[in-house]
Amino acid sequence: MALDGIVMANLAAEMKNRLEGGKIAKIAQPEKDELLFTIKNQKNTWRLLISASASLPLIYFTEANKQSPMTAPNFCMLLRKHIGNGRIIRVSQPGLERILCMEVEHLDELGDRQTKKLIIEIMGKHSNIIFCNEEDLIIDSIKHISAQVSSVREVLPGRTYFIPQTMDKKDPLNITQEEFIDVIGHTAAPVQKALYMKLTGLSPVMGHELCHLASIDGDYSANEMSELELVHLYRMFTLLMDDVKQGHFSPNIVYRKEEPVEFSALPLTCYEGEGYEAEHFDSISSLLESYYASKNTITRIRQKSMDLRKIVQTALERNYKKYDLQTKQLKDTEKRDKYKIYGELLNTYGYEITVGEKQFTCLNYYTNEEITIPLDDQLSAKENAQKYFDKYNKLKRTFEALAEQITETRQEIDHLESVSAALDIALMEEDLVQIKEELMEYGYIKHRRAGDKKPKITSKPFHYLSSDGFHIYVGKNNYQNEELTFKVASGNDWWFHAKGIPGSHVIVKAEGKELPDRVFEEAGALAAYYSKGRENDKVEVDYVQKKQIKKVTGAAPGFVIYHTNYSMVAEPQVLLEEC
Repeated sequence: MALDGIVMANLAAEMKNRLEGGKIAKIAQPEKDELLFTIKNQKNTWRLLISASASLPLIYFTEANKQSPMTAPNFCMLLRKHIGNGRIIRVSQPGLERILCMEVEHLDELGDRQTKKLIIEIMGKHSNIIFCNEEDLIIDSIKHISAQVSSVREVLPGRTYFIPQTMDKKDPLNITQEEFIDVIGHTAAPVQKALYMKLTGLSPVMGHELCHLASIDGDYSANEMSELELVHLYRMFTLLMDDVKQGHFSPNIVYRKEEPVEFSALPLTCYEGEGYEAEHFDSISSLLESYYASKNTITRIRQKSMDLRKIVQTALERNYKKYDLQTKQLKDTEKRDKYKIYGELLNTYGYEITVGEKQFTCLNYYTNEEITIPLDDQLSAKENAQKYFDKYNKLKRTFEALAEQITETRQEIDHLESVSAALDIALMEEDLVQIKEELMEYGYIKHRRAGDKKPKITSKPFHYLSSDGFHIYVGKNNYQNEELTFKVASGNDWWFHAKGIPGSHVIVKAEGKELPDRVFEEAGALAAYYSKGRENDKVEVDYVQKKQIKKVTGAAPGFVIYHTNYSMVAEPQVLLEEC
């Protein structure tokens, strides 16, 4: 799923329709690689979000506003100086490239009319927003690319802007039948791959769609196709390109169950069939906003939680190594009882042993079997017995110390894994505050300096309403799990948790009523989804009434024990709307 040239063509058409002739009212830079334009055109006000994020580049119209930093970054200030209050005179897309160009007319310091270009490149990790003058000279860009970073093209103030031609690709909007047959027909790759390898702006999904429209096996080698097959493929291709040229777009997302499989600006007939369902949108912006809004939030939060993740992962790796070492050392203490038996048998039968013997065979009265005991020929029977008792006592002390240490290490690993699970489900910056507080409390992060204010906790548990009207709460971290289980839940409420793996506590408020089976299924699915097993097809979930849950003395928040429970197998999914 990517913003290919066809999706960009749909965006270009939408931007031309909404923005050409409009006046730029506001320019903001909410993130270091993101711009938010407010444009007024006739009676409408449009917000255009542009992101050059390496992990999630995108562009679409949105109704949502975003908070900007107190001090505007330099690139934002530069744009405000040059094109603030400017008028957008043209929006264009070169060929079917993943590039959009906004030409803005404005008045300079002397009152003369000038034109500037804002070039938006949506190219994965190479995405950028580049500001140029009318002669394509770069004034500045949101990302500076030096020769040390890229040998293909420098993007620096004073350089001339050009579109890098790193591959010999043809423009699909202008390619002739003869060129198409020559280019595709001489490619050894599978035909669906040849299409997006040799034609600008086509994505793998469009290569698959074209093969489906032409009833051609996409895995068939392109250079083994007959001329008739290539002509037929070209005709299907021209029909597709005619829709692009004429602006006949149909933005849609294809779902399998509730999971988005692909999105496109044109219908995807290759996904028509059982198990697939398409949702159509009025505009490409509403599609992209719907699809990327949640993904963008998660990506941003993951970036902001990177330091916390690193702390947790480092501590986990250290404890994993410690646990492995302690386990091996504990295994070595298993022979301690053997040494104790050796000592007892030598004390019992020592009178039979003469000095200088290297081993002694006798009856082991614990098993009624013969046993051979190695001896130090320089020691007496009594001294050999004492030597084995000393070994036994040393290993016994080691065993007792290690057993306690292993328990502590295992508890620390469980705690850190639960924090890692909480980081996985964090959706907002507020969710990270409590996690950071917990890491601070347990010594993984340095405590605040004297006088520093404790941050205000605004994060709340997830809240769902079941199909039968019962309130369901899901903890986002260990503090919330603790509060839900021991403060929010009463004795007859139901408690759910993924079995044997880190995850959220899920509480169903029973209100003194008997829960229908459907509520158990919905709560079980939530417990499976908000756990480390959410990527699995099925997760085993324990559930029990809250009165059976006990707090583990001295344990980290959210850690409980229960001795009786029911179990179910649930598919990790969210079946309910959040309240």
